[in-house]
Amino acid sequence: MKAIALFSGGLDSTLAIKLLRDQGIEVLAVNINTGFGSTKDRLTHMQSMCDQVGAELRIIDIQSEYLQDVLFDPKHGYGKNFNPCIDCHAKMFAVAKRIMEAEGASFLISGEVMGQRPMSQNKDALQTVLNESNCDGLLLRPMSAKMLTPTIAELSGWVDREKLEGITGRGRERQMELAKEAGLEDFESPGGGCLLTDEHFAKKMVDFIKYDTFEVRDIVLMKYGRHLRLGEGAKLVVGRNKEENEHLQNINNDKYYHVRTVGLTGPHAMLSKNASDSDKELAAKIVLTYCKSSADSLYTLTFDDLEFKASPFETRDAIGAYTL
Repeated sequence: MKAIALFSGGLDSTLAIKLLRDQGIEVLAVNINTGFGSTKDRLTHMQSMCDQVGAELRIIDIQSEYLQDVLFDPKHGYGKNFNPCIDCHAKMFAVAKRIMEAEGASFLISGEVMGQRPMSQNKDALQTVLNESNCDGLLLRPMSAKMLTPTIAELSGWVDREKLEGITGRGRERQMELAKEAGLEDFESPGGGCLLTDEHFAKKMVDFIKYDTFEVRDIVLMKYGRHLRLGEGAKLVVGRNKEENEHLQNINNDKYYHVRTVGLTGPHAMLSKNASDSDKELAAKIVLTYCKSSADSLYTLTFDDLEFKASPFETRDAIGAYTL
């Protein structure tokens, strides 16, 4: 017997897999990448968790499909910020069902806990996801199974329902007990990892789509740096530290200039290539203001192969009007 698990790398999805593995069921842990997960590389962590519970890990990239089908026109709307959680979950389960059929597996599992997230994991929302993804009966939620309608896997005797859990709500006591019993090590603290649930990230998304068509190649740019909207509409992104500067330097997106200071230590920045001359000058002044520079001096910057000379603002207070 084989199951496909929707796997986030978090404790709940790891424990859900463990409950099935303890019943002798083979589990393929599928992490579905929408592009809006954590800014940190989680692959090592996810592999470690799968190794600890004896599951194979597979990463599935659906960024293009997610933008096209879900993000900008969710049937069930958004959560508090830019997060279309119900439609997102339904898309993930539909993708997982395709994998289930291709792999010859018999059912799906997820680590969802009823009531843990009031909007997207209440009983009605959980059922809506099943209806939208055409997975009703196929999806087993081992962490809350005893509080939900029995699934095909339980009714068919593939899984012993009595050995599953009946957890509800936001409390974590039972999960911590199970983690200790299983001897899990280095599992991460519970919590959301989707950037779309973050208020500041949501503001950046709303601003972006006012001025431009959002594409897969734009996702990585949204994850790093200070984001500014300049006077005549250009977008400027300025790295805040060495790590962000390195990420920005590695972005290949021909809608943007790479902006660098010459002969002066400064942040790496990116500017819309359709920027007006006025916005280019403003961008140069802003980048220089984040350097150890003098308002009385003239400095050189490069916009890819173009050279530009400018002076910084006297203080960073002048930048506030443009910061998202």
